[in-house]
Amino acid sequence: MSIHPRYAEAIMTGVKTVEFRKKRLASDISRVLVYATAPEKKVIGHFVVERIVVDSPNVIWKLYGQRGVIDRASFFAYYSEATFAVAILVAEATHLKTPIPLSTFEPQPPVPQSFAYLPAERTPLTL
Repeated sequence: MSIHPRYAEAIMTGVKTVEFRKKRLASDISRVLVYATAPEKKVIGHFVVERIVVDSPNVIWKLYGQRGVIDRASFFAYYSEATFAVAILVAEATHLKTPIPLSTFEPQPPVPQSFAYLPAERTPLTL
């Protein structure tokens, strides 16, 4: 999952415990690799999905806004055209000691615009 470095680091340190998205993840996803976007451009860690909640932006903000490390105005600007919001609750985050470039994945996945699905055997990590 592509995440801006500021938010990716906040997830890894446990400050951010929910990731907001406009698209739903598949229901069988239990772990997310965190790809920090430019200037990092590397997988910096992964997290276990506690649960995924889909509701209106208003409800998601009321339930999880304080856990998302985003201000109210930015949150609602992000969801300005959306009819629903997705909250991915982070159960446990693991920060990698050495970030991993996408070039070490076989075959190399494209840089995800939002997120991409990878079979576990395609990752250079033992999860």
